[in-house]
Amino acid sequence: MINAAIVGGTGYTGVELLRLLAGHPEVSLTQITSRAQAGTAVSEVFPNLRGVLDLAFSAPDPAALAHNDVVFFATPNGTAMTMAPALIDNGVRVIDLGADFRIRDLAVWSQWYALEHACPALAATAVYGLPECHRQAIRTARLVANPGCYPTAVQLGLIPLLEAGVVNADALVADAKSGVSGAGRQPKQHTLLGEAAENFHAYGASGHRHLPEIRQGLSDAHGGPVGLTFVPHLVPMIRGIHATLYAPLTDPSVDLQALFETRYADEPFVDVLPPGSHPQTRTVRGSNCARIAVHRPEGGDMALVLVVEDNLVKGAAGQAIQNMNCMFGFEETQGLRHTPVLP
Repeated sequence: MINAAIVGGTGYTGVELLRLLAGHPEVSLTQITSRAQAGTAVSEVFPNLRGVLDLAFSAPDPAALAHNDVVFFATPNGTAMTMAPALIDNGVRVIDLGADFRIRDLAVWSQWYALEHACPALAATAVYGLPECHRQAIRTARLVANPGCYPTAVQLGLIPLLEAGVVNADALVADAKSGVSGAGRQPKQHTLLGEAAENFHAYGASGHRHLPEIRQGLSDAHGGPVGLTFVPHLVPMIRGIHATLYAPLTDPSVDLQALFETRYADEPFVDVLPPGSHPQTRTVRGSNCARIAVHRPEGGDMALVLVVEDNLVKGAAGQAIQNMNCMFGFEETQGLRHTPVLP
């Protein structure tokens, strides 16, 4: 049994962490912090946890946090990098669900996040928390950078092709759609019901902050730079991501179905669907599973990969717990065996 705390627990990612950790047999939740809600019972803010979690929000206290085995940061970008060094010095393992440690090139990170990094030396030790690629390093990591929601879907869909060297890495396209919970819980005009309902639009087409993170992961798989066009879209649903990925084939003889089935055969949270399938976001709602289907339209020279995930689970809190399981030697699926909710 390990002790765990969450810093910044009032957003959608925070409540999803609470929901999942509350049912984990190897975890005792000791703290959930929020300056604004300090002293308020968690169940008052999140009524779905009434009778599940008897805990109140508290103000962040570094000394108290240091008594935990692991601390999750579900905070705005720029917060974890100011608190993580002291925790790690005290032997605490840290999982950051923000972007503070995802990008190795800190000049690029600063360009996209408009901040100067507070702990470059620690950032250099961070392990990128995509278990399907970095499981061994995650097991011994002191600091894990949990991937973003879009980067998880796009990388899982394109990495098998790049590892196999069967596509033109200079001409990749990722067309991705997300539900409104991906924008967070703070009120924003574009996520209001009157704005988002019966509406569908792209954003960040000239450059999105997840782009350098995705490029980094794909470049690692390819062994060199990649060319990627990434366009995210907002769709009128609460949760879920659908990524439609295009990669020109350079090897016309490749069996795409066999390639993906082999690559993910031993992955507990990646489901490669049968030939001809079209995955739906509702089939992963509330679960840590990513479902993938691969197509070759009209038998041509384009690999078309379809990926769906729940942006709050495999795209955030669930993947963080998957990383925690790896770090502490638990069964990787522990606390994450949830059947998707349908309808």
